Amino acid sequence: MHNINVSKFINLTLAFLWIYQGLVPKLLFINADEIYIWQLFGLSYEYAKFAGQISGIIEIVFGICFIFLTNKYLHFLSILGLIFLFILVSFLLPTSLISAFNPVVMNFAMISLSVLYLLIHQQNIHK
Repeated sequence: MHNINVSKFINLTLAFLWIYQGLVPKLLFINADEIYIWQLFGLSYEYAKFAGQISGIIEIVFGICFIFLTNKYLHFLSILGLIFLFILVSFLLPTSLISAFNPVVMNFAMISLSVLYLLIHQQNIHK
């Protein structure tokens, strides 16, 4: 498989994951943990639900960017965002780190995909 195909696959995979994370637990089936995290910042239930929905929309838009943009900075932003979200969840909802399909698995996998994309991008520059 050529590097360009691998890069496209990585971008499409990350697009799917970001879109799914924004759509399913934040818009379609609002996850109680999502609301709880926002309530820890002092928001009422309704505002926490709304903030969760807004963050879902942002994640969907970010995911769509992976479909249409081929930019290393998008991957840097993804890595930084995932690290920030992981740290945030680690402090606010540490029990989520030991549950099935936890943020450790998802964030590490997504970060790894972006690192792989950046390595391929760097390799292509030096050819």
